[in-house]
Amino acid sequence: MLPLNEEMLAYFREMADVLVEHCAISRAEAVARINATYGAGERAAWGVDIMGHELPSYWAYGTYYGPDPQGRVPVGDPAADVDIDFSAHPVWPAPPKDSPFWTLEE
Repeated sequence: MLPLNEEMLAYFREMADVLVEHCAISRAEAVARINATYGAGERAAWGVDIMGHELPSYWAYGTYYGPDPQGRVPVGDPAADVDIDFSAHPVWPAPPKDSPFWTLEE
C-alpha cells in the first residue's frame, strides 16, 4: 500500500464514512474494500487532484456496488441517483478476511 498524505487520507476516510452510513457495513469492511480497490498501484497515486473531481461517494460506491441491469452504478449525487434502485445492484464481495486489506479489527 502506498503512503498517503493527510489530504488523501481524509478523502479515503470520507469514502469509508459513505460506505458505513449508506451501505450499512462495518468500518473495518469499508476500509478493506477501499484498500483492495485503491490501496496500491496507480489509483492510489492519483491523489485528490484527480479523485477529488468527484465526490468521495462516487469512488466509494464503486467498491461496493456492481452495475445494475442498465449498466449504471450509483455516484452519490442525489440528482443523478434519483431513479436508481439500489436494491437492483449486485454487491461486490468483500476482500477475503485473511487478506492484507483488512487493517482494522471488526
